[in-house]
Amino acid sequence: MRTVTVPAAASGMRLDAFLAGYAPQCSRRTARRVIADGAVRVNGRRVRKAHVVAEGDAVELPDALYESPQLQANPQIVVPVLYEDAALIAIDKPAGMPSHALRADESDTAANFLLARYPELSSVGRTDREAGIVHRLDTDTSGVLLAARTVAAYRALRRQFSARQVGKEYEALVHGDLAVAGVVRNPIAHDRHNRRKMRVCRGPVPRSRPAITRYRPLERFGAYTLVAVEIPTGVTHQIRVHLAWLGHPVVGDRLYGGDRCEHDPSRHLLHARRLTVVHPLTRRRLTLESPRPSDFEAFVRRQPAKRQAGTGRIRETRHQ
Repeated sequence: MRTVTVPAAASGMRLDAFLAGYAPQCSRRTARRVIADGAVRVNGRRVRKAHVVAEGDAVELPDALYESPQLQANPQIVVPVLYEDAALIAIDKPAGMPSHALRADESDTAANFLLARYPELSSVGRTDREAGIVHRLDTDTSGVLLAARTVAAYRALRRQFSARQVGKEYEALVHGDLAVAGVVRNPIAHDRHNRRKMRVCRGPVPRSRPAITRYRPLERFGAYTLVAVEIPTGVTHQIRVHLAWLGHPVVGDRLYGGDRCEHDPSRHLLHARRLTVVHPLTRRRLTLESPRPSDFEAFVRRQPAKRQAGTGRIRETRHQ
């Protein structure tokens, strides 16, 4: 246990707010849990989370609130492994599963699965919450997710991503009839009014990031189009925000597409179909593939008879 004396600046705060503000490894959620467990005392007494502290109070805290928590392995999660060797692991991340853990107490991410199957990944990556994962997929995006098994492999792969040397191919089902292939080169930045969203910029602006999205129609159904997408860059929500900006949001994307159709699926239909890297040990190109998931495939096959895929013309959009 450690004892903290409440300073004048914190007088009048709720106990849970005080812990979240003054204990280095404590969130409001963690504070409420340890208080409920009886692990916190004020002037020698157990109190409730809403207890108001006063200047000079002696608050006893568990040592765990001063130690960086470790992400825990979760052997209950089952995720298909697409490829593994001494340097790499590729998994088929399902829709609805986060890639990385943002907090140490999360237990349902791809990182939790990887730690359970490959314990050595706790020391690979910038933090143990990455479990060696070298890139990210949005929670509802399915498909190929790559992790490194060694520090050297992690660094080599991260250099490839930073240098735009990784081939990243996706499939998306979008609203509307998209007949022409194209390229969008507009930079992307955080939305000014909603930090959960990104926005397309008409030109370079402060804190914007360059983004290139190449797309081409594969199958056209009138109300929907199945498109192939390649992105040499990797900005948050890049494919979703670029396609929505073109007027063809990804089907099921509530953040960028809105409630467009009552028959839309419960998640956005975006799938990381193929990833190509240079293997850090063999130095040969390695292509990893994931089949289209069953919910995505079922929605596509429910559409009416297919039409011609599209024209061979390329439309390029930039800074318009």
